Amino acid sequence: MSPDVSPYDALLLVSFGGPEQPDDVIPFLENVTRGKNIPRERLAEVGEHYFQFGGRSPINDQNRALLAAIREDLAGAGIDLPVYWGNRNWDPYLADTLREMAADGVTRAACFVTSAYSSYSGCRQYREDLAEASAGVEGAPQLDRLRHYFNHPGFVEPVVDATLAALAELPDHVREAARLVFVTHSVPDAMNDGSGPEGGAYVAQHEAAMAEVVERVRQETGHRPAHDLVYCSRSGPPSVPWLEPDVNDHLERLSGQGAAGVVIVPLGFVSDHMEVIYDLDTEALATADKLGLAAARAATPGVDPRFVSLVRDLLVERAAAERGEAPRRRTVGRMPASHDRCPRTCCPNPRADRPTVGGLSV
Repeated sequence: MSPDVSPYDALLLVSFGGPEQPDDVIPFLENVTRGKNIPRERLAEVGEHYFQFGGRSPINDQNRALLAAIREDLAGAGIDLPVYWGNRNWDPYLADTLREMAADGVTRAACFVTSAYSSYSGCRQYREDLAEASAGVEGAPQLDRLRHYFNHPGFVEPVVDATLAALAELPDHVREAARLVFVTHSVPDAMNDGSGPEGGAYVAQHEAAMAEVVERVRQETGHRPAHDLVYCSRSGPPSVPWLEPDVNDHLERLSGQGAAGVVIVPLGFVSDHMEVIYDLDTEALATADKLGLAAARAATPGVDPRFVSLVRDLLVERAAAERGEAPRRRTVGRMPASHDRCPRTCCPNPRADRPTVGGLSV
């Protein structure tokens, strides 16, 4: 029998969005930074990152590939469910997608967000934008965000295999001593402190995922590699503390300590979008080359079949929970499965309280 996904009659892929041509770049960045008082010169500086790649972010093409893969996976499992796609910051905008869903008669949709971890920018802000988009659409469907999946095997196992493949790219004489440098997006310290129901979830979840990847690498190689969690893409003023160290600063520190090689693992990212292809493939690998460090970058999950099937697994799991059943919640590592509905105080908005979807009232 096909898996039961009732009460859902649609799945919504929710992502960040990105420019698709040079004229889109500054308007896109204005969307991203609206209300944050970011100087226009900073927007121009970040815009140069996009212009180096023809003014086009890879993220929308990656979402198109993921969308197609999800549809194929659901159909292969016998699940007849329409799958839609909407972005927070660029076309297709969430509000437009919700209008399409309402016109198609969708009443309740599960939402898969392309962010694996708890934080304001990675969870609550998506739920706020979904609420805002819903409020402007007559007959908008009820929306339920699927749980965080940083410790789901469909996310962790592709990272393990990618790390092993990147280690294999290093020269033989540095491979065993190579350090694993796990990278995620930096956020303000205060955002990490408020993340999750009890605070500190953003870093704690990354550390748990990192520990599981390292243990799997040990099991495969017989050697536990030295490893670190570092950050990229800081964008706030110097007066505001953000999570550190920066990946480039860390590579310089490792070089000074005599390290011979590194594998850069983009643990905080599900696909090769701008923070990966610019901050890591362009800047960090250039830093490693300048320092004489042998370096390889591990792939992100992308459309790995295990990651694609993760979406189906979370959908079926949540549907069962909504029907009052007790589904099996697949996880690996030391942390339990994340909650389905976020507590009201989870990952607070640092500027003002806004309506959200998929949360609890307390």
